[in-house]
Amino acid sequence: MNPWLLLVSGWGAMALVMSLLWFVQRWRGDAGIVDVAWGLGVGCLAVLFALLSPDGDPTRRGLIALLALVWSLRLSGYIFVRLVKLPEDGRYQALRDQWGGKAQRNLFLFFQVQAWWSVLFAVPMLVAARNSVPVWTPFDFGGIAIWLIAIVGESIADRQLSAFRLNPDNRGQVCRDGLWRCSRHPNYFFEWVHWWAYVLFAVGGPAWWVTLFGPLLMVYFLFKVTGIPPAEAQALKSRGDAYRDYQRTTSVFFPWPPKRGVGP
Repeated sequence: MNPWLLLVSGWGAMALVMSLLWFVQRWRGDAGIVDVAWGLGVGCLAVLFALLSPDGDPTRRGLIALLALVWSLRLSGYIFVRLVKLPEDGRYQALRDQWGGKAQRNLFLFFQVQAWWSVLFAVPMLVAARNSVPVWTPFDFGGIAIWLIAIVGESIADRQLSAFRLNPDNRGQVCRDGLWRCSRHPNYFFEWVHWWAYVLFAVGGPAWWVTLFGPLLMVYFLFKVTGIPPAEAQALKSRGDAYRDYQRTTSVFFPWPPKRGVGP
């Protein structure tokens, strides 16, 4: 199938899904479901793109479909569990307060933007799936290695943070357990690493350089849009000086030994 037709079809499907989920969030009063749908949407689009891209090597197409689906199920599953157990994310509560009477209208537009972002982030997977170079090249093995490192690292970071949050003795404190001792956002770091896998899978194929926009866009979003800024603003609001000390002693993104004076 023509890649442009795949992209347009994917956008239409995600726009419909996000419209339906907007009604769900209005009923539940929790916009966090959009985060579940974003990750799952990217994974489903990747599977669709891989299966319907006849130009690519069949084995690589199947591998990309499998890896993207596993990534999306893990990420969306983790967010869904958090959605069920915890109140609405502070980012969305702040948006509701900021938007006031226009909150529902703006949330609908926000959900539609997320539909577009789902398609945008599935593009690197589409490009990689169209690579017709026969597997297995060193780049394929490198892509698998990066994918494994990213998924394992992000899973560990998520598990450490969940365990910390579920302990009532940690209320109001800052998580410095495990990977969180070396980075204030290790989950974001490994999520960013994950997108480099598709760059390697695409090397040798048509327009492989387009996949570079995956990690570049992800790091931009994490630092400037929906990742680190609202997360840190909420942490400062809820934890105050404890989080300011954490900012002073701990790397914001790349894992690095903490500066002297960090708490236990």
